[in-house]
Amino acid sequence: MTTIWAGIDAGKTHHHCVAIDESGHRLLSRRIANDEPDLLQLLTDVLALGDTVTWGIDLADGGAALAITLLLDHEQPVHYISGRAIHRASESYRGEGKTDAKDAAIIADQVRVRRDLHPLRATHDTVADLKILTARRLDLVADRTRTINRLRAQLTGIFPGLERALNLTNTGPLVLLTGYQTPAALRRTGKTRLKTWLRNRRVLRADQLAETALEAAMRQHTSLPGEKLTAQMVHTLAAEVMALNQQIAEIDKTIGARFREHQAYEVITSMPGLGVILGAEFLAATGGDMDLFGTADRLAGFGGVAPVPRDSGKISGNLHRPRRYNRRLQRVFYISALFSIRYCEDSRRFYERKRAEGKRHVQAVLALARRRVNVLWALLRDGRTYEAKPPTPRTA
Repeated sequence: MTTIWAGIDAGKTHHHCVAIDESGHRLLSRRIANDEPDLLQLLTDVLALGDTVTWGIDLADGGAALAITLLLDHEQPVHYISGRAIHRASESYRGEGKTDAKDAAIIADQVRVRRDLHPLRATHDTVADLKILTARRLDLVADRTRTINRLRAQLTGIFPGLERALNLTNTGPLVLLTGYQTPAALRRTGKTRLKTWLRNRRVLRADQLAETALEAAMRQHTSLPGEKLTAQMVHTLAAEVMALNQQIAEIDKTIGARFREHQAYEVITSMPGLGVILGAEFLAATGGDMDLFGTADRLAGFGGVAPVPRDSGKISGNLHRPRRYNRRLQRVFYISALFSIRYCEDSRRFYERKRAEGKRHVQAVLALARRRVNVLWALLRDGRTYEAKPPTPRTA
């Protein structure tokens, strides 16, 4: 039986494929368009070279999505190898030049010799949708953060007292800034009219907000340069933040509805600290298939919450943070651990014990996150929801 290994250096418009045999000899090297007919022809030609083919690729989605889907639809084994791993591996191959053909050959050879590469599998429709939705949500949250920072900078330039007094992550202050941006405008309006204006727009605690704004206005009677134009920009930015808040709220509803359709919804959300949004991000990052990781240790390593040893000679027990991990999954583990400290007694006791041992806050939270990975792994493996006390073992 002849075995062939094929590596694909993926691109947006074109890919390059190299196929090798057991000795590493190149059997095929071809540049193909990222188009279905060309990819199907490549598949046919590579399959004709041997009895079995194992594929490797340096992208897991994006421009490689069509190629991966076609290979999986034809029941071909496909393994993912990161671009960083390819770059490091290239140092052990002859020559310093970098070409798509060389990268594809390195991918094929790495798939040939390695047994620890991540296999790609067909993505469940719900998981695929959650990947798109959670990625979009992260973009919106980042846009909102940038817009709020710009809003604070502009408001500080003309009315620093009001910027200090307002929490611009809340809706009420944003509504206020769509109508009033300068000390003079607030003083002219007065407390009574301002309260009425805010109440008509359904602002919570309108009385308190109006008093805070008027107090800031009474402390500044100087008109700063560019005040008129800056006030217009403050109005525009405040409206943009409110629009982004609305978009995030709408996409949160969509994520929740789609997440509830997955079979692991009840299991994931039963963990303290893992709500709908963080649970959906966990599912999007892992695919929900724990068989791909094999053990809880591999899941923790993939999520960046497992320390990595750096021992040499007489030095042992030297641990450091990993460099290769999924940033989004680490964020899920870390934030959910923070929430669990607040709402789960067991998590709070574990965190306090680590702090008593001398660990810093971040170290204690990461230790808790690592512990929680084991619990979540067991829940998904057994298909049961979290319980504060472990179930009593059955007696024979």
